[in-house]
Amino acid sequence: MRGMQARGGARDFAAAAADTASVGLSLFPLGISFGVLVVHAGLTWWWATVFTAVIYAGSLEFLLLGLVASVTPLGQIAVTALLVNLRHVFYALSFPLSRVRPLGRVYATFALTDEAYAMTAGEHARSWSGARILWMQALCQGYWVGGATLGALAGSLIPITLHGLDFALTALFVVLTIDAWRTQRDLPAPLLAAASFALAALLTPGQVLPAAMALFTASLLIRYALRHRAGSPAPDEHRHPVPAVPAVPAVAAAGGEG
Repeated sequence: MRGMQARGGARDFAAAAADTASVGLSLFPLGISFGVLVVHAGLTWWWATVFTAVIYAGSLEFLLLGLVASVTPLGQIAVTALLVNLRHVFYALSFPLSRVRPLGRVYATFALTDEAYAMTAGEHARSWSGARILWMQALCQGYWVGGATLGALAGSLIPITLHGLDFALTALFVVLTIDAWRTQRDLPAPLLAAASFALAALLTPGQVLPAAMALFTASLLIRYALRHRAGSPAPDEHRHPVPAVPAVPAVAAAGGEG
């Protein structure tokens, strides 16, 4: 019995490794860029490991790095974190958390990132077991933590200033947005994201990202309410209660942080 469980666990790990191979090719170098930025912000190299292992919020970590370096008040940091990560509330509505055993749900909830959600949003992920989902999330975090640690160590040994590394995050979200579009083909969602960013840039040029995320969230809720009232749900709405959530990274891509 234990041998069968071990073989099943090995298969789940191997499948998760294959699933995350392409994502790892972006997460690992992105982690390296974050680690270099941590050191160049004046923090000790091991803060990169702490940020990525404990906070593990991807785009928020890039944003927090600047806030911490500038000694921003804790209240402002908390509000910023809430607005930036508010999209995860909608992710949880359709993330396959029910397949994960109760003990593993704590980590699955903690490790629910844009990449993890995007990978489970397609039709191919409907047959994934809970163990495979957990391995997928653990490997994604491993790529991120490992890259950040390596980048911080390298950055502490190479005293040079590298420009443009923070754009790697924008590039990753652009890729996620394109993948989400290919999966769902929901045109109004990216249009709403673009309109939210344009309106935020016009009305609140100093706080584009929080304003754009708030506007996009409100537009998704209004769209869902109108569609629900009209009684014409989208084909996949039973599986994705909130329309076009995978396109949320479009706002992040437009704003440079997600």
